[in-house]
Amino acid sequence: MEHTEFGSTLRRLRDHVAPDTVGVVAGSRRRASGLRREELAALAGISADYLTRLEQGRATSPSAQVVEALARSLRVADSERALLFRLAGHVVPGPDVVPSRIPPSVQRLLDRLADTPVAVLDAAGTILTANAPYDALMGPVGALRGHERNTAWRHLVGPGSRAVHTDDEQRAFETTIVAALRLTVARYPLDRGLRQLVRDLRAASPRFVELWESGDGVVPRDPGRRKLVDHPAVGRIALDCDTLQIATDDLTVLAYTAEPGSEDAERLALAIVLGTQSLVS
Repeated sequence: MEHTEFGSTLRRLRDHVAPDTVGVVAGSRRRASGLRREELAALAGISADYLTRLEQGRATSPSAQVVEALARSLRVADSERALLFRLAGHVVPGPDVVPSRIPPSVQRLLDRLADTPVAVLDAAGTILTANAPYDALMGPVGALRGHERNTAWRHLVGPGSRAVHTDDEQRAFETTIVAALRLTVARYPLDRGLRQLVRDLRAASPRFVELWESGDGVVPRDPGRRKLVDHPAVGRIALDCDTLQIATDDLTVLAYTAEPGSEDAERLALAIVLGTQSLVS
């Protein structure tokens, strides 16, 4: 890898991205025309220090996942994405790898939902990106690293999420996410990162092993779109969680909404205001 060339290319791309095109609010005192390092780092889910070392050529081996996150956060064209992968010493991901590229058409859809909590997941159940209202509702995605972004890992190994489930709902949810992951492995048997996730889940979660070995590969019916979210500042909010499947790119878009004029809508709006203020403060 030509480290200095990767770093200089990354810096050039960052300098030419207008903040408002990637959902960053630019203050009146802003001097930089492009993204600040800390802004790009937050969008990509890496530390500002690591991004600095990448740009200066002091970090030598960015993973394919980091390169993809940077390309996605910068919203680069396919040619520039391919260049970043090559400069980082990676082969551009092919059809045998779980897709993590968010195409421009999907990104435009997300931009139109800027006031709605929205997240995009890949076929393995890993959060690729989430907007500020989603962070405000469910907790900042940028703070999650590695497997922490994966739904199966978060609920079977990690602390779970702010969604509240009864015992029966929790069991059904766990069965569903493991069955979905099994189908993804069948579709992408050559994806090394996906196989590593399964190995790590098997090592860390007896419940995962139980479900993985007893499942028949059929994803159970969705237990329902209604979700109860326990927000630390405003309490419990009953929401509709709708999913949009982007079949051609094997992506899932999650969107949380409340009935207009309801108390839940008021709580959701307050959670977004409070959370967005804390994220930018």
